[in-house]
Amino acid sequence: MIGIICAMQLEADGIVALSENVKEEIIGGMKFYTAALHGREFVVVVCGEGKVNAAMCTATLIREYSPSLIINSGVAGALSPIVSVGDLVVGSKAVEHDMNGTALGYKQGEVNLPGQGMCTYFDCDKAAATRLAVICKELPGTRVAQGIIASGDVFISDRKKRLLLNDRFGAVACEMEGAAIGHVCRCFGVPFAILRAISDDLDENKGMDFVKFCRLAADKTVKVLDKFLLQTAE
Repeated sequence: MIGIICAMQLEADGIVALSENVKEEIIGGMKFYTAALHGREFVVVVCGEGKVNAAMCTATLIREYSPSLIINSGVAGALSPIVSVGDLVVGSKAVEHDMNGTALGYKQGEVNLPGQGMCTYFDCDKAAATRLAVICKELPGTRVAQGIIASGDVFISDRKKRLLLNDRFGAVACEMEGAAIGHVCRCFGVPFAILRAISDDLDENKGMDFVKFCRLAADKTVKVLDKFLLQTAE
């Protein structure tokens, strides 16, 4: 079974609408939908904003449904001029950019994992990331990038702060959940992948209809997830 953690309800609704044998279960206030698409069983859930929500959701998903892979999907802000609004980013690694134990001698972003020692970057599953990237590139009029995703419990809109994250971690996009999902997956030994649509670039996109963009982004990510499930079912 594949687990899908969405940032937007639009995404979860979109993938569920295509599916059959849908069942709903509420755990910890979160709605987990189990279903089948192209004969492939999966579970999808919307975790809510932030690393704590994402970590709680991931741990629950792993304990209750034992997924062979977890995909995190949603929107992100650009940290580099190589990506702009509407582009898709597939994560290669994820980092908790707001983790700061420098007073203890840690590096910025470094996490002390129980029983595993120090870790800064959480590696995405290479096979899943490669397959997602190939599928993304098949979407008409869509540019695709692969790179590091920076996650933190802060919505970063300031251009200088974004460029600082790019310089410090080599990240191409920032959001609020991916690295927390990667953190929990690393501890439980579950492969994970990140798929994000860029909602705002370094030009700040003043006047953009964000609600309209989210619909367009959800349409793209749902198409990618649909084809991913089809291919893994073959």
